[in-house]
Amino acid sequence: MTPEEKQHLLDLRYLRMARIWSENSYCKRRQVGALVVKDKMIISDGYNGTPSGFENQCEDENNVTKPYVLHAEANAITKLARSSNNSEGSTLYVTASPCMECAKLIIQSGIRRVVYGEEYRLADGIQLLRRAGIDIKHINLQANESE
Repeated sequence: MTPEEKQHLLDLRYLRMARIWSENSYCKRRQVGALVVKDKMIISDGYNGTPSGFENQCEDENNVTKPYVLHAEANAITKLARSSNNSEGSTLYVTASPCMECAKLIIQSGIRRVVYGEEYRLADGIQLLRRAGIDIKHINLQANESE
């Protein structure tokens, strides 16, 4: 097996793990999970939801996402800030492509690679990551479920 094939298998596994982690989200409209991996070790994780200490309801009575809901990537990156881990050179696995705000956090945190599952409705986050020289990989999990 080539190094590229091995990396692809690892990418699939970590992305599936991020999908499982997304099940912790209380959000009804969309559940998103994220893992930060460095040297084949998970150094942080996150899922979309409200800040610590807030009610676990992401949407208001009109099913609109509350403005203070954190994205999975933001939760994983801010969790790193409270730990002794360093994200420099790491890979972020996230079930949906990052938005513009999360892309800025990814760039500033030193993450060098992003592997994502679903396409977000806006592509500006991915465009910004590419502009910053971050390695981007899209994997359709449904198409790869047999691996």
